[in-house]
Amino acid sequence: MYNAFYGGRGLFAGGVAAGVPVGELMVPGSQRRVLKDVLPFSAFLMDSFGRRHNYLRISLTEKCNLRCQYCMPQEGVTLTPRSQLLTAEELLMLARLFVREGVNKIRLTGGEPLIRPDVLPIIAELRKLEGLQTIAVTTNGMNLTRLLPSLKKAGVDLLNISLDTLVPAKFEFIARRKGFHKVMEGIEKAIEMGYNPVKVNCVVMRGLNEDELIDFVSLTERKPFDVRFIEYMPFDGNRWNFKMMVSYQEMLDFIKQKWPNLVPVPGEETDTAKAFRVPGFRGQLGFITSMSDNFCGSCNRLRITADGNLKVCLFGNSEVSLRDFLRSGATEEELLHIIGAAIGRKKKQHAGMFNISQMKNRPMILIGG
Repeated sequence: MYNAFYGGRGLFAGGVAAGVPVGELMVPGSQRRVLKDVLPFSAFLMDSFGRRHNYLRISLTEKCNLRCQYCMPQEGVTLTPRSQLLTAEELLMLARLFVREGVNKIRLTGGEPLIRPDVLPIIAELRKLEGLQTIAVTTNGMNLTRLLPSLKKAGVDLLNISLDTLVPAKFEFIARRKGFHKVMEGIEKAIEMGYNPVKVNCVVMRGLNEDELIDFVSLTERKPFDVRFIEYMPFDGNRWNFKMMVSYQEMLDFIKQKWPNLVPVPGEETDTAKAFRVPGFRGQLGFITSMSDNFCGSCNRLRITADGNLKVCLFGNSEVSLRDFLRSGATEEELLHIIGAAIGRKKKQHAGMFNISQMKNRPMILIGG
């Protein structure tokens, strides 16, 4: 529809100012609001299916202080030499370029982003970008209590904290490290400092933690948690097995045995989670259904890995090295055409969980969780 109205890709090759005002419509019979253009969106960030990519995830580091089973192979990963990782200056240059073209949300990931020494000045510089509405951080929470006051001061708007179990011994088994109490302390600190909601990401794996669904939902009763149950996804080295995946429908049915009056919560068209609330509870819960019910049709996300590769799909194995073009002296205009070409090749949807499990891709830790 956009291409027909505006004449296709390339008409607005110079981009438009970020922070473009948008209206919104409710689709009849739908729980999701659909954004409606008021001004055109940069053609460079629009794919051939009309999806507008206004959300950029940037991995700050490949390193992590945990070794979660679903994220990192048991034998570990070979880290990229430091000289081949993006510098803060390169990262910020790319961020400025994407924001200028219409990205209004940036999420910082890892590895574990909070172990990067210059994470605070990077966030402070991102905060200065006109048109960038939201800075989010996904963290394992290990360093959160210590850094949270500085993170808030630097400009972090949203926090996603990974927590796959409420049992300390099980935490150590899944993460292959101790640290449960540190993570819980960080979560409580986030609430204390006014983050609302505090998103808690829980990867559900059969035989490990699917018996804790009710306990996690109970967290939302008195505190502003948004607990998000994530279907177990295949990545290199995590020994994904279909039998370990607990589907969204199975999780929902199980939770409804306890709370049959669970109600859907309306969301945006581009939301990754199907959201629900127990009536009377302060927080909510959601399901990220990448495997059993993908949301590729409304995908608005791009990823830049710590070594500077652009990934247009989490599950795709095609990448473009923006770092190499940057270091070879590419102009901003040339970079935009490289980015636009990569986005233009983005497929309609991922290959499906069984095909993905056979494809060569990075371990999750080297992509950016």
